[in-house]
Amino acid sequence: MSLPHTAPYYFVPGPSRWPLAAGMSMLVTMAGASGWVNGASWGPAVNIVGIVAMLTVLYFWFGDAIRESETGKYGARIDSSYRWSMSWFIFSEVMFFGAFFGALFYARSITMPWLADLDHKLLWPDFAGHWGSVGPAGTVEHFETMGPFPIPTINTALLLTSGVTLTIAHHALRAGHRGKTAFWLFLTILLGATFMGFQAYEYHHAYTELNLKLSSGIYGSTFFMLTGFHGFHVTMGAIMLSVMLYRVMRGDFTPESHFGFEGAAWYWHFVDVVWLGLYVVVYWM
Repeated sequence: MSLPHTAPYYFVPGPSRWPLAAGMSMLVTMAGASGWVNGASWGPAVNIVGIVAMLTVLYFWFGDAIRESETGKYGARIDSSYRWSMSWFIFSEVMFFGAFFGALFYARSITMPWLADLDHKLLWPDFAGHWGSVGPAGTVEHFETMGPFPIPTINTALLLTSGVTLTIAHHALRAGHRGKTAFWLFLTILLGATFMGFQAYEYHHAYTELNLKLSSGIYGSTFFMLTGFHGFHVTMGAIMLSVMLYRVMRGDFTPESHFGFEGAAWYWHFVDVVWLGLYVVVYWM
């Protein structure tokens, strides 16, 4: 189990191959993803190889950090640096999603009315500047927009409930109830997996029945970029919590020392908050 933060020094790890390996696996993942969305036959296979490589790197890299913690190399200053690092990481994620929300706001509240004003009626007399239109040039196939019922609302309830179950698990861990912690943490992961299942069904429905695709103008691109990246973050958060569940069952954490759990919980609550913004701005407005 994790030792108390009593090391009197600031532990500095030796040179590691994992940062380079992580960068290379991310490069392969994104190269495969870009090939996939552009119809390249090699895209899906390369994307899967990159994802598997990244998960492998994370497994061994996190394993090194866990062993360092378990052998008592971490002190209070290391704990503080981890907390600040996780805080800045989440802040960078806030800025990441803020850029996409900003693009959505600009396209919907500035560009659409501008293209539909009197000055542009000579160019596109039939264009109506409502959100979800096929665009002024008529190059986008007709599609239907995505409403908030029923799947987005169900997914909202799932994520909000998962935030509650994770909080219960955290309180149980602080009280030293390992079995209760494992149960509520497993329930949190199950709710996240159910969320992803509903989102996959929603994407299938959008492509096959609504003709709503990534290429469906600015509406399609902002919809799939925002919801898709959020779904990716839910997936990564569920993986983090799964690792934490394994560590809880193994007895790695104590009521006084469990920042690995706390960091994953912070990330999951951030994902919950982002979804609330998505639910209101993307599906309702």
